[in-house]
Amino acid sequence: MNKNRLEAFSDGVLAIIITIMVLELKAPHGVELAALKPMLPNFLSYVLSYIYLGIYWNNHHHLLHTVKQVSGGILWANLHLLFWLSLFPFATAWIGENHVAPTPTAFYGVILLMAALAYYILQRAIIAKQGRESLLAAAIGRDWKGKLSPVLYLSAIPLSFVGPRIGHAIYVFVALMWLVPDPRIERALEKRPE
Repeated sequence: MNKNRLEAFSDGVLAIIITIMVLELKAPHGVELAALKPMLPNFLSYVLSYIYLGIYWNNHHHLLHTVKQVSGGILWANLHLLFWLSLFPFATAWIGENHVAPTPTAFYGVILLMAALAYYILQRAIIAKQGRESLLAAAIGRDWKGKLSPVLYLSAIPLSFVGPRIGHAIYVFVALMWLVPDPRIERALEKRPE
């Protein structure tokens, strides 16, 4: 199967997820700048989630450049990833409305953890289809960021019950860690003989 439909579908789903998130932001009733202050937690949670979705979109785009053909396993792994990403609007709204509450902060971490695991599963499904000598297998190498991120999310979940701001700080740290696009796949594509 060709990968074009997978790419188009994934891009469409991510666009819808971002649209749903932005629709959750409500305009203030006041006309002064002070009217924006109560909305700051909602806006900051939106910004963080938007950055995470941008990171996933960017890395997913690079990931699919290594794919020539898709299998049923890759399709299901991709749907699994999109499922967890589709929960971002809910988690974003909940943490935004209750930014100092431990349970929404921990739940946000669960969504981040599950999306990271789903992305890992998608990588493994692609490598299983293309082989251990594939471009993707060579590009990801040891994948220290990919292994460290779930560990940090896993630690942030219980730490959110100690202090929600600890969980927030870990989520921001991981996002900053991934903000610079991962160059491994680009380098591998450049080295690939035509």
